[in-house]
Amino acid sequence: MTWASSPERLAALLPEGFTVGVATAATQVEGAAAEDGRGRSTWDAFAAQPGRIADGTTPEVTTDHYHRYRDDVQLMRELGVGAYRFSLGWPRIQPDGSGPANAEGLAFYDRLVDELLENGISPVATLFHWDTPEPLQSAGGWMTRDTASRFADFTALVAAALGDRVDKWITLNEPTTVTLNGYALGIHAPGEQLLFGALTAVHHQLLGHGLAVQALRAASVAGQVGITNVHSPVVPAKRGFVTSQYTKVFDLVHNRIYADPVLLGRYPNVPFLARKEFRALTETDPADLAIIHQPLDFYGLNYYMPTRIGAGAPTDASTPDGDAEVMKDLPFHLAEWPEYPKTGFGWPIAPEYLAESLRDYVKRYGDALPPVYITEGGASFRDVVGADGSVDDSARIEFLGDHIAAALSVEGVDLRGYFVWTLMDNWEWAAGFTERFGLVHVDFDTLERMPKASYHWLRQVLAARG
Repeated sequence: MTWASSPERLAALLPEGFTVGVATAATQVEGAAAEDGRGRSTWDAFAAQPGRIADGTTPEVTTDHYHRYRDDVQLMRELGVGAYRFSLGWPRIQPDGSGPANAEGLAFYDRLVDELLENGISPVATLFHWDTPEPLQSAGGWMTRDTASRFADFTALVAAALGDRVDKWITLNEPTTVTLNGYALGIHAPGEQLLFGALTAVHHQLLGHGLAVQALRAASVAGQVGITNVHSPVVPAKRGFVTSQYTKVFDLVHNRIYADPVLLGRYPNVPFLARKEFRALTETDPADLAIIHQPLDFYGLNYYMPTRIGAGAPTDASTPDGDAEVMKDLPFHLAEWPEYPKTGFGWPIAPEYLAESLRDYVKRYGDALPPVYITEGGASFRDVVGADGSVDDSARIEFLGDHIAAALSVEGVDLRGYFVWTLMDNWEWAAGFTERFGLVHVDFDTLERMPKASYHWLRQVLAARG
């Protein structure tokens, strides 16, 4: 019997107090790009460039969550989730990335938070989910130190407005992805291709995180404070010294240069062959590390897939999120996982590596690791709408059941919850509307919502908790 076929069996695994929630991001669902004084973000500018988005779409409308949020909250209530993780659109609240709050833009989140609370759903707010205001990006974005200070000012604005009602605050979402896809490989906004030169953006994002935590604490917000990053266990494609060294380098680039300074207050040691490339991090001011190393109430971990590294330059430009020609300049490549089934994105489905991720964090950080939430977990599939309008996404049900069970199997970690990515099909960054992750199907022409089989399955799981 699989977890997918027995909602009651999975429900029995969920500990008392364990949060099951859903997650979205402002750029991907809100739309209303020209309303309430919202400014342009890096993603508006990126999507306007020909060839950047797979289907040529933009975040102008997406799923129109801005106007339909009450209906979407009712979908969450009927689903039975305990929390909704959403992001606060920086350009909607602070159009130029500096100055006073845009009152009309901030009012949307005020309404959303109240609607969630009225329906018994805890608000979990992410402060930065990739939507840097375009004026800040034009001044250098996360490659400049000033952006960290501007982010702290933005945090203070929203903390003053929402700090009494938000249950949890997440400073940054996936600084790894912003650095690698946005600044190193150029497949996400802002589209830079700096390779290891992008590591400067790591430090400034983490500095922004530390300053944001300080701003939240100074505002005496009622909710807990944390950060979230995407973790990918990294393994070598074959034995050998050179391959093992490149594997360590990629583990640093994807995982440790973020978690180590946040949790331990220092950047990790770097293999000799890569010390020059990591100089932007290894020669930093100790005072900055003290700011980055703030006490946290929880640590968020997003998990989608493991990574396998092989020595030698790539034979093509492919990455998990799209093609990047600059990849061919690297001395290592991302190796395939032929032994695993794949998602619509082509990502390996390997729930045991989620368990490995958690064990890895326990081993590396020990008592320095606060309580953990899986703040994103989900999969894209080529969902097909049946003649009766239903969507039988059994592969997604199996994915979620196996991954939730894998996470709960790990001993020694204080795991507090799992957030499904995502509530509804959305605008999936550079993939546009070509990839669907949602529990709820969205017709992108009519914007009609239709719960999929995975929605009904998860509803049964949560109802069976009693």
